[in-house]
Amino acid sequence: MKVLKTNWLPIEKEDGEQAINEKYWSFDAASTGGPHPPPEGGSGPDPQTPVLRINQLDAFELDSALDQLVWNQFSQCFQHFRPGLLTPVEPELKALLQLLLWKFTVYPNSATVGQSMMNLRYHNTLSLSQRYRALSRRQRLGLALLTIGPRWLMERSHSLLLSLGLGLGGSPPADGGLRLGLRRVLSLITGLTQVANLINFLVFLRKGRHPSLTERILGIHAVFSKPQAVRDVAFQYMNRELLWHGFSEFLIFLLPLVNMRKIKTTMYSLLYPLGVGEGGEEGVREGSAVWKECGLCGEWPTMPHMVGCGHVFCYYCVKSHSIADAYLTCPKCGVEVGEAKAVKLQIEMTDIQAR
Repeated sequence: MKVLKTNWLPIEKEDGEQAINEKYWSFDAASTGGPHPPPEGGSGPDPQTPVLRINQLDAFELDSALDQLVWNQFSQCFQHFRPGLLTPVEPELKALLQLLLWKFTVYPNSATVGQSMMNLRYHNTLSLSQRYRALSRRQRLGLALLTIGPRWLMERSHSLLLSLGLGLGGSPPADGGLRLGLRRVLSLITGLTQVANLINFLVFLRKGRHPSLTERILGIHAVFSKPQAVRDVAFQYMNRELLWHGFSEFLIFLLPLVNMRKIKTTMYSLLYPLGVGEGGEEGVREGSAVWKECGLCGEWPTMPHMVGCGHVFCYYCVKSHSIADAYLTCPKCGVEVGEAKAVKLQIEMTDIQAR
């Protein structure tokens, strides 16, 4: 097999800066594991540039959401089969799907899907070189084992303990001492692992590297895949957005404190004052119409009651609204509602007899 060797000489930009720092690159055209030429348009990942903690945590959240999304899509393929078909082998199926994702993301690119979306990838910190180094084969396999294995063991632990006779509430087996000791050892290991994860996360918050215990064990951490470009944002846009968000939050806080019903009744009383006109028939009709409908629901009054003004209300309407609003006012005239008193609509009975 012939090895194709190609040399890349420094390329000078118009401003005199070197676009590629490497003088010579040699690579095997038939192999995918060797060095690759630098990407076009700039240098490769810079391990010296610190990555924000929020970017690393967001990458983990995106990976978790992707795992859940893939599992939901996979389970929907069996929704027309009998219920509970996948339940006996659910942990193994989830582990298989996660292994497939690892095969097509971390193994060839040294980056998960979440890291790719956040412009991140893993860097081998065990290498003495200050330049970027992709993960070794051992680190990639270890990452798959330490990421997928504990999840599978956590979901399958209950059935495993039951198969060993270590379940809760069961009768003690013949060799109960050995199995009880094994159960205590498993509980101790689980507790120590959780404490180690907590300590590692506190160290991550302090130093900004290795958000998970797996990364610290394998000697890897996230770096930027491409150099971060400075984005210029106009201050006018930022000020407009901040002003609008502040105004909307102020309205959300203020609107529940405003008694819109009282404002509505006040405006209604000013536009349509109560009372009979100065001698016209329209005033008499308006006064008699007050006794024909409830001031709240607008229907014929059921068990009519008055609350201190000239309007009539249904008993259940005025009681329910009074319970909901302690400062209820009449929607017609704006008078504060007092004690409800029953009334008799003699005028309406006369009108009915006349008809």
